[in-house]
Amino acid sequence: MPLLASLSTRFASQRPFEGLGIAACLHVTAETATFVRLLRAGGAAVSLAASNPLSTQDDVAAALAVRHGIAVCARAGVDRDGYYAHIARALEPAPDLVVDDGGDMVNILHTHYPALLPAVTGGCESTTTGVVRLRRMAAEGALAFPVIAANDTPAKRMVDNTCGTGQSAIDGILRATNTLLAGKTVVVAGFGASGRGVAERARGFGAQVIVTEVDPVRALDASLRGFRVLPMAQAAPLGEVFVTASGSCDVIAAEHIAVMRDGAILANAGHFDVEIDVRALAALAAGIRRDVRPHTDAYDLPDGRAVLLLAEGRVVNLVAAEGHPPEVMDLAFGIEALALAWLAGNSGKLAAGVHEVPDQIDAEAARLVLGTVGTSIDVPTPAQQAYLESWRQGS
Repeated sequence: MPLLASLSTRFASQRPFEGLGIAACLHVTAETATFVRLLRAGGAAVSLAASNPLSTQDDVAAALAVRHGIAVCARAGVDRDGYYAHIARALEPAPDLVVDDGGDMVNILHTHYPALLPAVTGGCESTTTGVVRLRRMAAEGALAFPVIAANDTPAKRMVDNTCGTGQSAIDGILRATNTLLAGKTVVVAGFGASGRGVAERARGFGAQVIVTEVDPVRALDASLRGFRVLPMAQAAPLGEVFVTASGSCDVIAAEHIAVMRDGAILANAGHFDVEIDVRALAALAAGIRRDVRPHTDAYDLPDGRAVLLLAEGRVVNLVAAEGHPPEVMDLAFGIEALALAWLAGNSGKLAAGVHEVPDQIDAEAARLVLGTVGTSIDVPTPAQQAYLESWRQGS
């Protein structure tokens, strides 16, 4: 992760978080550990909770706590109550800044610990799901501090959502099932940045890809890229592998499961375990065979069909595989680190609400990453710059 390494040297010198407490709710992985250590190098006192109970790497959590002085509140496989208790513990130091992955930490702050809100000067959110939740909070006037939508920069969406999720979600499906995608019909629910990546990678493996969408612009995009677009009710009987990446709930519901093929594989690439209605699936099943393969449960239906659910309906790339490659998270966390430093330097200057990452931060992160791989680009000449900045010159 060369970008974070270079920023660590810069932050150790500049100390942008000197005297600040940062509470983070993130997937506790080796890549996250590198990011958290960067925040420490910048002077922050950091507490860390997991944003998914099945993605925590216990050895990483232990190393952060023992070797690096991070207050880690995470353990692999905790139940829902334990998950929320860990987030609450990570908030106990009364943070100045929060870093969220899905919006649960910000939500708990507002709903259960409002007394802590006056001390919080801002935060960052790194997922599409979390940004959607925050925008709804802001629209209702419920968001009490400024939050930077780190997820929404062009570079982050391109590298993290499209390339990262596209590759790692397929990786998780293949590890969990060892199935051949070539020739199979793969149904991708949602054609945002992540769904597009999954659809493109599945097609690259030789699959026939169907896309389902509720947004007409995204559906048009999928159609113009050569994908077949259908409602889920029509796609359900055709699909052999289903991947949800919509950010919504009950995208695959009981009526869809009822008409699926025997052996249909269900995987979720969205942040929360709500896109596949797992409770409805369990209610339909006559029996459940756990771990027929690692992270694969077979739900036997009364008519003799079986449906395979991966990773309990949680995010498949982090449960059944290792999540995004380090190169992906290097850029994503680099953008977030620069955005946090900018936020800390502008404390008190931003209104409560959701704010975009400044364009210069996105460009700087991309430029630094290009430099780490030995890629150089053109620089506009003075004449070109003058032309681009003027409306007076035409043909």
